Amino acid sequence: MSDRMLAVLPNALRPQAAQRLAVYEPVLRRLLAGLYGEHADFDAWLGELMASLGALYSARPAELRALDEQRAAQPDWFLSQRMLGYCAYVQNFGGDLNGVAERISYLQEMGVSYLHLLPFLRARAGENDGGFAVSSFDDVEPALGTNADLDALTTQLRAARISLCSDFILNHVADDHAWAVAAKNGDAAARAMFLTFPDRTMPDRYEATLGQVFPQVAPGNFTHVQAMGGWVWSTFYPYQWDLNYANPAVFAEMAAALLRLANRGIEVFRLDSTAFLWKREGTNSMNQPEAHQILQALRAIVDIVAPGVLLKAEAIVPTRELPAYLGSADARECHIAYHSSLMAAGWLALSEEGTSALREVIRNTPELPQAATWLSYVRCHDDIGWNVLRAEAAAGGHDANARLARAARFYTGAENSYAAGASFQSTDPNAAHGSNGMAASLVGLQTAHNDEERELAMRRLQLLHGLALSFGALPVLYMGDELAMENDESYLHRPQHAMDSRWLQRPVFDRSRWKGRDYAGTSAGKMYQSLIRMVRARRLHDELAANAPRTLLADAPDGMLALARGERFLALMNFSGQPQSYALQGRWIDCMDGNILAGAVTLAPYAMHWLERGAAE
Repeated sequence: MSDRMLAVLPNALRPQAAQRLAVYEPVLRRLLAGLYGEHADFDAWLGELMASLGALYSARPAELRALDEQRAAQPDWFLSQRMLGYCAYVQNFGGDLNGVAERISYLQEMGVSYLHLLPFLRARAGENDGGFAVSSFDDVEPALGTNADLDALTTQLRAARISLCSDFILNHVADDHAWAVAAKNGDAAARAMFLTFPDRTMPDRYEATLGQVFPQVAPGNFTHVQAMGGWVWSTFYPYQWDLNYANPAVFAEMAAALLRLANRGIEVFRLDSTAFLWKREGTNSMNQPEAHQILQALRAIVDIVAPGVLLKAEAIVPTRELPAYLGSADARECHIAYHSSLMAAGWLALSEEGTSALREVIRNTPELPQAATWLSYVRCHDDIGWNVLRAEAAAGGHDANARLARAARFYTGAENSYAAGASFQSTDPNAAHGSNGMAASLVGLQTAHNDEERELAMRRLQLLHGLALSFGALPVLYMGDELAMENDESYLHRPQHAMDSRWLQRPVFDRSRWKGRDYAGTSAGKMYQSLIRMVRARRLHDELAANAPRTLLADAPDGMLALARGERFLALMNFSGQPQSYALQGRWIDCMDGNILAGAVTLAPYAMHWLERGAAE
């Protein structure tokens, strides 16, 4: 089938394509045969797919092909300690795509090299899950700009050496997507793109073992659609129809849509809802083997057509289930996966003033294949989902449900907590509710009444970012956290959002805080300056690269975390409200203030030290 692709390429591109095909086409064929080989027209379908890949390869701009070659020659380029991400909604950060372009200099000032803009493609009219109900993969949401604006933004970001990350919603489309509209109008091929049922017989059988993502506002996993004369699978919301990946046409269309966006200059794709791609009766229809085959086939296609592009798995699953999304040397999958367990464990450690679960997460974090990494973060647009920690929270004989429920209550402000957050629907009725809120509000800045309480809150905020920056991952900052922005309560006055507390952490960028970022007398300035010091210190130390060795030191007291990176770097973090002592071996230099430390060192409440080994005396 390689010939079908090569035939549509100009002569100048064929040698390069032939080299890639020799390596990755057998992998792609094997994976697709495993998924769709029993279809009678499989060979013809595969030939059409390869011809489509050839056309998209040929249409790839020369500048992007040059970037592909550069990155293919250095496949671990994104593991550097100089990589730093930033995540924002277009409308909140810049108003529109052109407004985001105007903030590129700010991103450069922070050292950002990776910008994740949350959904900006054309979304469903009306309620659309914050843009995650996509109506078109080929058009920008009109309120945010035009396709020409997107092309201009990717060009400007590339000139600033910032890779643009876009969400690519793999699992579903909006009910006003062209496929859904055609399906409602009776088009048989369009109906086959979805999972439809004439009555409740099969939905009820599936529901017996399925969980619920939004049990309060969108219970169940199926929606009755009168125009379809039956039920459509809709895991998330009734207006988001799950795609039928057992149909090879779905895979071919989605692969082509991804590559068309890549040809517009998108360099990273956050593959949304990857755990849900394949349905199987008698299971929870998550993390099925075929879901991984789909992702591996997409990876093979990217390796052939656009190897400068990264795939990021949005799989919010327990630590033990994460490595599968990064694959292995023999089965390459995504380049990046969210380390949601690390994020949640950091928040749990603060609530408990102890690091036992956090240490368990770090101990359970497996080695990764080459040219793959975790993504570390403190907050994001979604809730803190406690379910991912159930195994670690149960270690040592603890009652995991009680422990995580206690943390969830803590972050709503219960039990005399400093936090100002809100609970969120759980994906598991037997587990704790998720937690929402901006990081600054969750660490107590919003409820602080005096300078001492504000100081402790700032230390907690800095501590969590220090963990994300020093763990060994690609760290991503969430818009506003660098300025200690607090909760946005305005969502309560918008009927379409009032039931979804995730809007607490989706504020509009605060320009007044931004303008005061150089003044250390404000919370915004203090947080911004401390974060920039950490980012700059991180860039200087190869030991903080994503793939550098990581060692958890067992001699720290329970309230502390001692994490060695290589032989010359040590991060000491106090998650307790009490001073903690640690005995250093040899002389160390504090990376932030240059002080020499040796022997017993005492960390103030919620303090952190980044230390580099000093020269021998």
